[in-house]
Amino acid sequence: MSYNISEIVSNFCIEGNVAAIIPYGSGHINDTFHLKNANPGLPGYLLQRINHHVFENVPALMKNVQLVTDHLKEKLTGIPGSNPDKEVLTIVSAKDKQCFFCDETGNYWRMYCFLKDTKSYDMVLTEQQAYEGGKAFGKFQLLLSDLDSGLLYETIPGFHNITMRLDRLNKAVLDDPKNRIKDVLTELSFIIERADQMATIMNLGKEGKLPLRIIHNDTKFNNILLDMNDHEQCVIDLDTVMPGYVAYDFGDAIRTIINTAPEDEQDVTKIELNIPLFKAYAAGYFEYAGSFLSDTEVKSLSMGVLLIPYMQGVRFLTDYIEGDVYYKIHSPEHNLQRARAQFELLSKLEKNYDVFDQIIHNTAKKYIQITTEIK
Repeated sequence: MSYNISEIVSNFCIEGNVAAIIPYGSGHINDTFHLKNANPGLPGYLLQRINHHVFENVPALMKNVQLVTDHLKEKLTGIPGSNPDKEVLTIVSAKDKQCFFCDETGNYWRMYCFLKDTKSYDMVLTEQQAYEGGKAFGKFQLLLSDLDSGLLYETIPGFHNITMRLDRLNKAVLDDPKNRIKDVLTELSFIIERADQMATIMNLGKEGKLPLRIIHNDTKFNNILLDMNDHEQCVIDLDTVMPGYVAYDFGDAIRTIINTAPEDEQDVTKIELNIPLFKAYAAGYFEYAGSFLSDTEVKSLSMGVLLIPYMQGVRFLTDYIEGDVYYKIHSPEHNLQRARAQFELLSKLEKNYDVFDQIIHNTAKKYIQITTEIK
């Protein structure tokens, strides 16, 4: 779909003029453009079309983003050596003073200041990157730990509700709109065998043993911007920031960090576990998160490591059965390929559960002890 970007940009309060419009990023949901400024002394911008079919209440979503970014900037302002304008996304207001713009076709747009001299990775390549990723998301959770989660709107209801995800899969199986069930019987059997176990975190929450916190809910590694020296700088893609359990964020980050292959790897024999990257991420994460997590939350992280690949596989398979209505695809079986890769990753994680569970335990113990001594 083509857009009149110049016309859309004219509705925002920018400095200077746009010299170039460049498609940006590798996200599945929104359309993003980097706007280069004609004046090199003025900022560049990031323009995004928000997918209002996925995020049905864009004004509420943007209220979340505004609330979270304001809180993060306020907290960082009080920390010596911090630079809130570099470490937190800055929303550019529309000319009507809203934090978004709705065009005449009903598409919603928002704009951020472009953070130059940063980079992101779809795959983690070094232990340093993994460590910095852990720091980024651990600090993100810590800074938001004193913000009332009840203030945030649930942008995608039940986003990490595995019961709801399985219910949707079951409906898709019954409807079979594209006659694809016959090709995914092995995957469906894999899902059914693990369904009860994967409700563990939700059940702990219902029992009041896990607190609802404000979490990111989509902690792929490419949702962290690193500086040119591979140090963490800014957590991005805040559309799904809402109440949840910390194990969701930890599990999703590990899902992308520990995998030696892309999330849609077709040759599943290439999928192995990079345990040193896991260990490095855990060290960075607990450097911040160790100061506020409860014992039960720490224990839940290992289950999160299993749950998120399982849930992501369920989501990919559901979309494949439904006819690829949610995720962008590059081939007719792309979603099926993604699901199979997630289930292979889960199988490897299950075989090594004791290894990463011990890493979590030892790392948490180390950093929680350090935090206690400082206090």
